[in-house]
Amino acid sequence: MFSKLLWTFLKVSAVTALLQSSGGFGQRYRVSLQMSKSSVDRQISSWSASNPQDCKDAKDKLNIWPLDDYNARLLNEVRPKSWKHANPDVIYDFIAIGAGAGGLVSSRQVARRGGKSAMISSHLAGGDCLNVGCVPSKALIRCARMIREVRKAKSESEFGVRINGDVEVDFGAIMERMRKLRAEIAPIDGHERGQSIGADVYQGLGRFVDENTIEIIPSLDEKPIQLRFRKVAICTGGRASIPSGIPGLMDAPFTTNENLFNLTRLPPRMVILGSGVVALEMAQVFATFGTEVTVLVRSNSLFPRVDPEVGSCLKRCLEEHDNVNFLMMAKVKQVETLQEVDDKNYLPLMRLTIQSGGKDVTINTECLLVATGRVPNIEKLNLEAANVAFDERRGILVDDRARSISNPNVYSVGDCTAGVPRLTHMSGEMAKLVVNNALFDDDWKLSSLVVPSCMYTEPEFASVGDVSAKSDQVDIYTTSLEHNDRSILDGDRNGFVKIYCEKGTGKIKGCAIVASRAGELINEVSLAIKYGVTLEGLGRNIHCYPTTGEAVMGCGLQLINANWKRLN
Repeated sequence: MFSKLLWTFLKVSAVTALLQSSGGFGQRYRVSLQMSKSSVDRQISSWSASNPQDCKDAKDKLNIWPLDDYNARLLNEVRPKSWKHANPDVIYDFIAIGAGAGGLVSSRQVARRGGKSAMISSHLAGGDCLNVGCVPSKALIRCARMIREVRKAKSESEFGVRINGDVEVDFGAIMERMRKLRAEIAPIDGHERGQSIGADVYQGLGRFVDENTIEIIPSLDEKPIQLRFRKVAICTGGRASIPSGIPGLMDAPFTTNENLFNLTRLPPRMVILGSGVVALEMAQVFATFGTEVTVLVRSNSLFPRVDPEVGSCLKRCLEEHDNVNFLMMAKVKQVETLQEVDDKNYLPLMRLTIQSGGKDVTINTECLLVATGRVPNIEKLNLEAANVAFDERRGILVDDRARSISNPNVYSVGDCTAGVPRLTHMSGEMAKLVVNNALFDDDWKLSSLVVPSCMYTEPEFASVGDVSAKSDQVDIYTTSLEHNDRSILDGDRNGFVKIYCEKGTGKIKGCAIVASRAGELINEVSLAIKYGVTLEGLGRNIHCYPTTGEAVMGCGLQLINANWKRLN
């Protein structure tokens, strides 16, 4: 393909030279030919699935694999091979260091509101969410749900669906679909989109030189660029935390969310170190695809800091419906690498020695997924030069306005910030908060935000507010889905809604929902908490029938009915 493009380029150049000596004829066609030449230039400098060097660079430098047409489209949006930087000889009103949700939202909002803004992208624009998080994981979750539905229809004749033969899973097609949809979503986060809005985009590693200057080390062999700013937001996100002290782990070919979505072969076995959101979502997904999955849980329950019914319900569902294996009170004593990936072996092989229940257990696995939490990406920023206080494990130390406690011109957004929920939607909201506080003298406070969260297993687990309180501290109102008409009709009765209120009142303190589409249901309660709507108010809010959302109303009706006036 490269030789064809080069030949086209030479032809265009030759014809252009001929026409330039042809008077008026040349004048008429010079513009269209110049456009053709520019198009060829763009194609030559684009990522291409047919270029072996591009394939190598994408894998070795950017951790994106395989470089098919879809991943090439992704990279052309979020990491162009050649990117022309803007003129750095200005003082920016606002610079975002990082190109995830926080950097994208803040830099573009400043530009839309009349400010001179820039965004520095050191890796892939869109951050973890687009490339190795929310987007690819939800694409896999959708396929897994489809597979479960087909299997359910096959095994339960009451649905009236007749399927002859086995339900086969095509893992290659599933991953290709994910790459296709990720590439389709990518342009909204791409460099050209940001530039068109008015936010200058710089590609390279950004680090502080002093309290008002950032130096960018470009990704290509270019000279460093220095940018000056009035206000800056650190939006560098986080990465998977790798536990220390496990013999053999650091030398093993383990997997994290950063390379899980590069898989082209379904691993026969998977061991997951950790039992949080990423761990359980991927445990269910890969078990549905046909992998034998074992989850290593450090404690004796899932989600020990929240209502105990949540963990027990989810564990039961994943064990009984998806054949996920759990080892409780598990501690990895050793990881041995038995086989590396090479030209003959598409998957590695490892052996884990695990202590669980007072006994040592040995498990072989082709995929060891480490999902034990996150750490902030702050170690390369040279924060000391800008007098920015930080904690290596927690992140940038900020006040209630998301402003650095030591440098008033520096703000922090998202996963690199100490003490805030590490969620994409939190990053997006923090970005708005920072723009208003930094440039428009507003007083938006982190403590005013009501932040829901959701784990997209089946059933989902969504929560907002405090869901850890004991029953003697709050009044708890529970509606089981066992008697919810929509759940009965859907054949999906697993789950519940629990709303926690200040004792003796209807003031809502928190809510936990385990249900299909719990992430959709939680938003009603989030709105109620934010604007002071009481549980009675939710009970008197008319809900469509039949819906799972009536379970939220059901909690309110319990409180209302308990205070009914009665005829003597």
